[in-house]
Amino acid sequence: MRSLSTANVEFCLDVFKELNSNNIGDNIFFSSLSLLYALSMVLLGARGETAEQLEKVLHFSHTVDSLKPGFKDSPKCSQAGRIHSEFGVLFSQINQPDSNCTLSIANRLYGTKTMAFHQQYLSCSEKWYQARLQTVDFEQSTEETRKTINAWVENKTNGKVANLFGKGTIDPSSIMVLVNAIYFKGQWQNKFQERETVKSPFQLSEGKNVTVDMMYQIGTFKLAFVKEPQMQVLELPYVNNKLSMIILLPVGTANLKQIEKQLNSGTFHEWTSSSNMVEREVEVHLPRFKLEIKYELNSLLKSLGVTDLFNQVKADLSGMSSTKGLYLSKAIHKSYLDVSEEGTEAAAATGDSIAVKSLPMRAQFKANHPFLFFIRHTHTNTILFCGKLASP
Repeated sequence: MRSLSTANVEFCLDVFKELNSNNIGDNIFFSSLSLLYALSMVLLGARGETAEQLEKVLHFSHTVDSLKPGFKDSPKCSQAGRIHSEFGVLFSQINQPDSNCTLSIANRLYGTKTMAFHQQYLSCSEKWYQARLQTVDFEQSTEETRKTINAWVENKTNGKVANLFGKGTIDPSSIMVLVNAIYFKGQWQNKFQERETVKSPFQLSEGKNVTVDMMYQIGTFKLAFVKEPQMQVLELPYVNNKLSMIILLPVGTANLKQIEKQLNSGTFHEWTSSSNMVEREVEVHLPRFKLEIKYELNSLLKSLGVTDLFNQVKADLSGMSSTKGLYLSKAIHKSYLDVSEEGTEAAAATGDSIAVKSLPMRAQFKANHPFLFFIRHTHTNTILFCGKLASP
């Protein structure tokens, strides 16, 4: 499983850097796990150069034996290679039903009904990815298909991701469309009390301020101080400690750009490692924020190196269908996050905890300027989400 979590971190940071350079000064939020998952589903049916490009971008090329060429001739899904079965295991671990946490991933490939898809691809993608390719009529019923896709996504994400495809955004000549939406809502292990929330300034990167609802609590949390670049790393666990939010906050003279510049899988691991993080009493100031961001993945993936997949002439998806000319016409990713006092919209307030105010050794963590955040599955060390709050 380690190979998959390493690939996940590397892919996550690649995507973050690409989005960051194309959306300067904007908030960023996406689910690296959900993207990795959707693209692996495509990889299952990709062959040749198309498969190699995907493996490289997903950082699967160093997970030996990830894909066996014999798969398409074999009736057994187990021949697809270890990476796909690992995904199945990982997913069942992360997706365990939990009343305190909602994680809904809507992943589906929609293919034109004019193509015949291999039964084996359909059954193996269902086995490993709980996702079956749906055939639709893009050509004759474009608008109806768009509504069908949107309704399915809305249903899978508790109504939070609505109207994924706007009117006129699906082309009647589409061959295959990848839909990838995710919704997360978790309750904090230590809730913030609503009465402690105050209006407070948040400094934007260009020296301007906006007023935000700043949540506040004193609690015992894991915190690290990094000297170069200067930052604080705080871990806020969600209920049951299965998931936690990790925040990288520049302090002192450092700014977010310096952290972004030095961010890679090695430094991320070092900054957030348990040997660095010490449990201590912390005064936490964190803004309440909601993020809902949609990305067209075609250009993002092309700039990372996945080019053939979107090219009708070059795409090799012969593991999905023998019909020539199968390629990915469009790929969309949308994710939704709500960070509030309870961590979720509806939670009963619990008894007040009385904090002793006289401890001089308490650390201050004041997120009143832009920061990076990650939501991570503790047990498998998998990053589910990655984001940057530039402006709440």
